[in-house]
Amino acid sequence: MTTDSSADPQSLPSRAADAIEQASDTRALDVTARLGFAALALVHVLIGAIALRLAFGGNGEAEPTGALEEVAEGQFGTPILWVCAVGCAGLALWQLSEATLRARHLPTGKRIGKHISSGSLVLIYGSMAGTFARFALGDGPDSSESTVDFTRSLLTSNFGVVLVFVAAGVVLGIGVHFVVKGIRRTFRPELRKFEDTHRGRVIEVFGVVGHVAKGCALLLVGSLFVIAGLDRNPQESTGLDGSLKALQYHPMGVYVLTAIAVGLICYGIFAVIRSIFGRM
Repeated sequence: MTTDSSADPQSLPSRAADAIEQASDTRALDVTARLGFAALALVHVLIGAIALRLAFGGNGEAEPTGALEEVAEGQFGTPILWVCAVGCAGLALWQLSEATLRARHLPTGKRIGKHISSGSLVLIYGSMAGTFARFALGDGPDSSESTVDFTRSLLTSNFGVVLVFVAAGVVLGIGVHFVVKGIRRTFRPELRKFEDTHRGRVIEVFGVVGHVAKGCALLLVGSLFVIAGLDRNPQESTGLDGSLKALQYHPMGVYVLTAIAVGLICYGIFAVIRSIFGRM
């Protein structure tokens, strides 16, 4: 005797999730998420350009807010910032569906890993959407000051130094992830369209250089968190801009700064290609 699955209350949550997953698989969300990748590409290219300017004696803030300030000052700055805000919000929603609806089909180990990785990206992309929106409204923050304030708030809590070291560990871990991803070329599945082609090999170079450079930049940021925790001084944690500017005062530092700057631009180029042709 067969049973009617529609009458089985246990199947209702699963069928509801299937319906929501199908509804989330829309062209509109796909296009919006790709806009989000393009927005992040713009930020990385601008940060790299500012860092390159610093390496040759110029000025600027080599951090996301410094990049967004330059966009805001442009003729079409406000509309571009709103488009980028919407794109990052769409990218956050897409990652949320990856972390929840689509992750439920994976084996337990991979499902947990997907919850963590995509869940973290939801927070990052959502935060970027908010930052783009604040700059579009003319209320953009300074990320170096924000990092110092964040570190100060951690240090004044009950487990201050421990929390700072936890934050350092998270940033350092993400940095290592990007370096390893670049060296091992595990980003290849994102651009299978160009697999085993001449253009694919060129794109792969951008991917390797870009991921490694971004990872190294994050390692520098994480190291400043470590120093801030050891010295119990929040002023030591100055974010990406402070870590890159500090390179100017070290032997060979200008060359390292130049390499990271070029690498961030490469990452931006890779992200643009990813936004257009990448697998979603």
